[in-house]
Amino acid sequence: MSSRLPPAWSKHLGAAQKAKPQSISQPKASRPLGLTDDMVLRQALEHQQAKRLSEAQELCHRVLARSPNHALALYMLGTLGLGFDDELAIKYFARAAAQEPNNPYYQLSLGDACLKVGDYPLAIKHLERARELKPDLIEVICKLAEAYTKFEKADLALPLYKTVLEMDSHDETARMDLASTLVALGRMDEATACLNENIALRIDVPSSYRILAEVRKFSSEPPELKFILDELRKAATPADEPYELHMAAGKILDDLGRYDEAIGHFLKAAENRAYNFDIESYRRQVDLLIDLFSPEFFAARAGYGTQSEVPVFVLGMPRSGTTLTEQICSSHPDVYGAGELTKLARMSVANGLNLQPGRAFGQAIVSMTKQQSIGLAEEYLSNSHIYAPSAHRIIDKMPHNFERVGLIALLFPNARIIRCTRDPVDNCFSCFISNLNQAHQYIADLSVLGKYYREYDRLMRHWETVLPGRIFENRYEDLVADQEGQSRRLMEHIGMGWDDACLRFFDKTGAVRTLSRWQVRQPIYRSSLKRWKNYGTRLQPLVDALGDLADA
Repeated sequence: MSSRLPPAWSKHLGAAQKAKPQSISQPKASRPLGLTDDMVLRQALEHQQAKRLSEAQELCHRVLARSPNHALALYMLGTLGLGFDDELAIKYFARAAAQEPNNPYYQLSLGDACLKVGDYPLAIKHLERARELKPDLIEVICKLAEAYTKFEKADLALPLYKTVLEMDSHDETARMDLASTLVALGRMDEATACLNENIALRIDVPSSYRILAEVRKFSSEPPELKFILDELRKAATPADEPYELHMAAGKILDDLGRYDEAIGHFLKAAENRAYNFDIESYRRQVDLLIDLFSPEFFAARAGYGTQSEVPVFVLGMPRSGTTLTEQICSSHPDVYGAGELTKLARMSVANGLNLQPGRAFGQAIVSMTKQQSIGLAEEYLSNSHIYAPSAHRIIDKMPHNFERVGLIALLFPNARIIRCTRDPVDNCFSCFISNLNQAHQYIADLSVLGKYYREYDRLMRHWETVLPGRIFENRYEDLVADQEGQSRRLMEHIGMGWDDACLRFFDKTGAVRTLSRWQVRQPIYRSSLKRWKNYGTRLQPLVDALGDLADA
């Protein structure tokens, strides 16, 4: 379990020491050694800070055994669950908030946890309540702005960030999130001005330069390149050099065609991320998925799930064209692009479709009844309809849903699935030079990245075998060669009539929250085809790891 406590924790603990938590007290005889609940929880906090997490959890449960509604114990169990079982963490936070509904820190943590798992309406509800209770709490305002942005209400987020900056003009979170929101909305000039001001104020300089480099295409050397290189020289040792600065320098040099210099920075950025992905463990997970979701498995479960045709799943490796595909399809007036929803991933974890010590892989899926499958499908649909209640199709473009195609097929036998592909070396190289988050630790080593792609490809070949005709392959190269023809085939696959708006996807309004936020506001271009060849032998570890797929 995570040892991270929300920033509100220390403040709340201080408040708890002054005011006794609301709880249901039990007879004193049940209190071992005369320890009060607060004393036990302080011991639990010490265990958590020392990363003795099971001990911390046990002490919290000891308090709840005698005081079942002890708000602070429930709250602390919520913090222990963050990052490992977010759904359970939310339940604990909700119980704590129910006990003390006027505690702003409980509302903040509950809203923040809902935000993390993608339940934006509920996040907004609790964050708005936290703001009512404590209007001057900057963290609440920033989280509320983030929730608005992710719920397609970025216009409500901008004034909130400006409110924070009126309270504290140097607040790093507000400044960086304001810039990112402006980029997501396509307001690049305003974003650039905001980032330049951050740099002048020495506020998160590495990230500011990285975003500046991402939001434009450079045809001549900009003054920013010299400044970035100067920043790198200030580092005491190479290990101290922020990877964002190397990413920014690499991006600019790549635009300028100075590939030997660019790859040096990209490789250095990868080193400084210090990721260590266990490819053997991932290979075992793919083996288990293939063994579980066999033709016999699906034959024995005909009629499971719902018959809804609303869900559309756009999936594939990151940087394979998933955002572009969503933008094309969702330009149709009856199609809604919901972005990278986390609901299916959470359902997958809850049903044992990941490697967990002491837990049989996929046992809940094997034992699932038809009625349970219908309930799970309806739960997913309810979550999707929050975004667009009347849409004929709702697109979930979480790329890594390629691991969950078996679950999709079980719950939604009529759902459309689109697999986005592109040249494997181009795809992997694009991942390598992108600022993907820590969930993608396989990207930091070229050889590991190639091996990971092979596992992805092996799994997709299995899905196509056991679900013949269900998966439409949308090749990026086909879109480039024949945009209208391929776009029409896409719309036909998802069962929608043609609309010319699909050809002008780059005019679509609304926020784009993925790394492709600049590219998808441009018409389709050919410059990314076989881009990797500019780097020649410097990418040989990737090419070797891909093996025959590099020639596909």
